[in-house]
Amino acid sequence: MAVEWEPVRQSRAHELVLERIEARVLAGELKAGDRLPPERELAPVLGVSRSALREALRVLETIGVLVAQSGRGPDAGARIVRHPDDALGRLLRLHFALGSYSLEDVLEARVTLERSSFQAAADHASAEDLEEAETLLWRMRAPGVEVAEFNDLDTRFHVLIARSSGNRLTSTLTSAVRESVRPLILRALETVEDWPAAAAALNDQHVELLRLVRAGQGAEAADLVEKHIRGFHGTLVDGTEPERGGEQRRGE
Repeated sequence: MAVEWEPVRQSRAHELVLERIEARVLAGELKAGDRLPPERELAPVLGVSRSALREALRVLETIGVLVAQSGRGPDAGARIVRHPDDALGRLLRLHFALGSYSLEDVLEARVTLERSSFQAAADHASAEDLEEAETLLWRMRAPGVEVAEFNDLDTRFHVLIARSSGNRLTSTLTSAVRESVRPLILRALETVEDWPAAAAALNDQHVELLRLVRAGQGAEAADLVEKHIRGFHGTLVDGTEPERGGEQRRGE
């Protein structure tokens, strides 16, 4: 019988380190809060240079599963963490800017995620979450609120409702999708001719959304948040989408 040969796998050293650490996490041997051994100890154990180890640790830090602190003492070194929101938001924002996803893609993703989160929040939101949401809306209605602050508070309100739904993955994905278009929404808000009127209209919808969630009317909240998203985000899709680097996927 002829011997069956398989291609020899070629990997850079830091990729092998990533695989080794990932395997430990998947096996439950590493979990959030655990610290990795110091570089001077871990590199020789893994059979790689310290520069290759550092490259792998930088990748893990970028994707939000590790934080590295320099110096000496009990807080120094690399520690496994769970910070997916910022990492996913950064990644999605870059891919959106490069044209991997269109505004329509993002719009439909937002609608799907937020319909689900608002409906679930009507059943699961805690009193503390609802109080925090009310505070955000109060700040958004403050006289003379600047566009940038309004945009930030708006994002926090939607992400808070997603978090209060009880589904952490929905919360993370909602945050990432909303963050991916935050700069675009900010620029669009800055070009609105009558900003006080636009802010008042958006705030009216926010207030009604929170009322529906408080009242446990999940289906009505889901319908309204879709209208809310399509009302403003939809205008960007309909004709004001700016040019971005890269090719649009739908045009390939």
